[in-house]
Amino acid sequence: MDTEDTGELVLPRSRQANERLHALIPGGAHTYAKGDDQYPENLAPVISHGRGAHVWDVDGNRYIEYGSGLRSVSLGHAHPRVVEAVRRELDRGSNFVRPSVVEVEAAERFLATVPTAEMVKFAKNGSDATTAAVRLARAVTGRPRVALCGDHPFFSTDDWFIGTTPMSAGIPAGTGELTVAFPYGDLAATEELLSRYEGEVACLILEPATHTEPPPGYLAGLRELADRHGCVLVFDEMITGFRWSEAGAQGLYGVVPDLSTFGKALGNGFAVSALAGRRELMEWGGLRHSGDRVFLLSTTHGAETHSLAAAMAVQTTYTEEGITSRLHRLGERLAAGVREAAASMGVGDHLVVRGRASNLVFATLDEHGQPSQEYRTLFLRRLLAGGVLAPSFVVSSALDDSDVDRTVDVVAQACAVYRKALDAADPTPWMAGRPVKPVFRRSV
Repeated sequence: MDTEDTGELVLPRSRQANERLHALIPGGAHTYAKGDDQYPENLAPVISHGRGAHVWDVDGNRYIEYGSGLRSVSLGHAHPRVVEAVRRELDRGSNFVRPSVVEVEAAERFLATVPTAEMVKFAKNGSDATTAAVRLARAVTGRPRVALCGDHPFFSTDDWFIGTTPMSAGIPAGTGELTVAFPYGDLAATEELLSRYEGEVACLILEPATHTEPPPGYLAGLRELADRHGCVLVFDEMITGFRWSEAGAQGLYGVVPDLSTFGKALGNGFAVSALAGRRELMEWGGLRHSGDRVFLLSTTHGAETHSLAAAMAVQTTYTEEGITSRLHRLGERLAAGVREAAASMGVGDHLVVRGRASNLVFATLDEHGQPSQEYRTLFLRRLLAGGVLAPSFVVSSALDDSDVDRTVDVVAQACAVYRKALDAADPTPWMAGRPVKPVFRRSV
């Protein structure tokens, strides 16, 4: 690692590249969650390349990487089965004036993997799929309102969701007013919402699970509420798809939504997402029904052959190699190690690991037990210095036990500094600059 005598990481080429990025690209990144404001000041590596569970920055530093591609690269970078599947299609053409045979093969493969769905349509990103689900629910029910889970951080880049966030500039107020929120795990509150807007709510949309398991009977209760109030139940499985089971959370918990959306792990970094669901709903976006046509999904690049080939290879790899089980085993080893390291350094109540083993995140709490961006900055800074790039602790199957053990060692070193900051009741001397910032905020 390129460090000064102080042990701090030095990234001159990354700093130069970040300046070029900001000069040409608003925000300096194409995804807000990848912005350099999410990292300690002057410590935002610009990536050169990746292989497996490791990435290299333009300064030549190698990192063990977590949360790869915002949870999309679950098999590791340049996975050979995926790369070979993509390579086979590249010489055959990627986009035609009519559907490719690959489209039907990919649909058959997906519906075999997620048997609770009856039809599927592919797109390039999750926002297109979730917005299509919302549009379809509104068309089918004839109702205007969308009820989303207010405890879940992100559903779409489109106005119906962004209008509810602090970054709502440019979105007419009336748009956001048609979106209402319900709390996760609280059936009574959700029923009260549906009763308050009786006959107005087109759908309930939520991630079926996040950092906590669904309370017993909760998902089944939502299913019953949706049926009783005549609205569509939509599971956003962008994250839970494949990481909870090959068939997503619906396959694990046995509750079938009307519609569900998949992405992220589906392509192992290649751009592909999916809207899936019941035939009688999905057909509203097709040519074989008698009602008004619904503009469900129609994207020029939605069925590029190489991305669909990647998706098929991912599904085959998951099912044949037991990837979901491996993700859980690696995550359990990592969580246990981090918790032990934090406890041994006296910060077990301040560095908190949460979530399902295949989807771990961490919280950084101050001396009062409150979430702290300042302590997050300190912690990320020490991880980077130790060669760990970890905005989360979300694992990929390319990690091995030595990677996890090395990560735990670096976490222990970071926790020693964390303890010093807690004792001083001031993390500022160890931040070396401004704190990292939340993505959704009103001002820069």
